[in-house]
This record gives sequence, structure tokens and C-alpha cells, in this order.
Amino acid sequence: MAIVERATVRSGIEVRSAGGVLVAGLALIWGSNFLWIKVALGAFSPVQLTVARMVLGALVLLVVVAVRRERLPRGVGVWGHLVVAALVANAVPYLLFAVGETRVDSGVAGALNATTPLWTLLFGRVRLAGRRVAGLVLGFGGALAIFAPWSAGAIDTLGALYCLLAAVSYGLSYQYLSRFLAPRDLSPTVLSAGQLVAASGLTALALPLDTAGVPGWAPGPWAALAVLGVVGTGLAFVVNYALIRSEGAVGASVVTYLVPVASVGLGFVVLGETLPAWTVAGVAGVLAGVWLSRSRRLGE
Repeated sequence: MAIVERATVRSGIEVRSAGGVLVAGLALIWGSNFLWIKVALGAFSPVQLTVARMVLGALVLLVVVAVRRERLPRGVGVWGHLVVAALVANAVPYLLFAVGETRVDSGVAGALNATTPLWTLLFGRVRLAGRRVAGLVLGFGGALAIFAPWSAGAIDTLGALYCLLAAVSYGLSYQYLSRFLAPRDLSPTVLSAGQLVAASGLTALALPLDTAGVPGWAPGPWAALAVLGVVGTGLAFVVNYALIRSEGAVGASVVTYLVPVASVGLGFVVLGETLPAWTVAGVAGVLAGVWLSRSRRLGE
């Protein structure tokens, strides 16, 4: 019995460790996405940017699926769920964030993105222990402290609303993916590829309505688009599906709390940006909130 108990504890530690690695990796990838979006908007319209990153992400994953000799789903029911998932997890929030960042700073967009776990919790209507709820609230407060959007001067209300609605859509998507797609006997790569193929088709429908001209050539925006599509969209969604399977909807969504931590950390290490006292306090709050919200003793 003691051997079984030790094996069970060891297994639980390994699962938590793997989940932690996925959370950290995805936070690092997504933490830079708002920067790539801002840079890419220098040459692309929001619609062009959204379509291009979807297509790039889909192409990368289709190549991976082919190399691994896997197949895309064939059932009509699965594709129906993939289309809905593509709408709420990709097409709608990606476009809203791109439009929003034409009016607000990337920091404000990142802070509003940090409301995602709260929306995930609301849509899930699940019972959580008090400590886990406290962790979600603490993490959100820490994310706000990191970006301190109130110190950036007047914030464009409409731009902020676009970003907030994108976070709402993300929250809904976590619950939808967790319920209808993640439990299926399909690899995260196959599910991600199918979803991004569907998202590419959905967003392409908006191209005839876009009044922007042909994107101009500038190395910065095109490089930012390449990173955003290949890494920040394609590879990131494979990790996202794996995380939802191992952590559940609410547990996986707390990665958005670490996104500002990654963003601020990259700015400090790469760009030599300063770290005000409230930013350091915000990082501490985020880490404490994530620890509370991910505690296995608290249940889902």
C-alpha cells in the first residue's frame, strides 16, 4: 500500500511538473504576441494580419501532421466543433485584439487579456474552493499592477472594449475546447491544425470587406508576422490543447496571468527596461495567484 501511495504521489508531482512547463512555455510565447501584433500593424491592416497569422499557423501544423503521418478529422460532428472553436478561440479574439491595438497600447491590451481566467470561471459555472478563487483574483490584480494601464494617460474606451471582448471570447473558448474537443481521441497537433484551417477560412471571408491596400514591404512588420503566425499561433495552439487536457479549462486559462510577467521580463532582459516597484509587486501577485489557482488540493 505504501508503495502504491508513493507511486501515486510521484505521478501527481510529474503531472504538475509537466503542466508547469507547458504553462511557462505558453506564457513566454504569448507574452511576446502583443508586441508582434503592434509591430506587424505597421504594414498590415487588422484583417490582413489576422488572416495571415491563421494561414501561417495552419500551414506549419499541416506540415507537422503530414510528417507524423497523422490525419485530419473526417467526421462532420468534429469539424462542426472545430469551426465553432475557430470562431471563439481564433477569428473573433485575434481580430478584436488587432483592431483594439490600433487604438490602445499593447500593455493595455495585455492587461485586459489577463481577465480571461475570470471569464473562463464565469462561463464554466463550476464550484471552486475559496483559495482558488482568491488565486484567480490575486493573479488578475497582479497583472493589472504590472501594466498599470491607468498610468498611461487617457485610454481609448472603444479600443479597450475591443480587447475586453476578445478576452471574453477567449474565456468562452477555454470552456468549449475543454468540453467538446480536448477529450477526443485526437492528438493536440491534429486538433490545432483542424482548428486553424477552419479559422483561416472564417477570417478569409472578411478580406473582401477590408478597404486597406496591399501591405507595404518593411522587414520589421513581415518578420513580426512570421513569428506571430508560426510560433505565436501555430505551435502555441498545440501547447494550449495539451495544457487544457492536463489542467482543465480554468487551470489552463491562468497562463494569461503569466503573459504580462513574460512580457515585462523580456523587456527587462532584452530591452533593458526599468522595473518600477508596482511592477515587481505585480509579478509577485501573479506568481502567488497562479500557485493558489493551480493547487491540486483545491479541485477544478
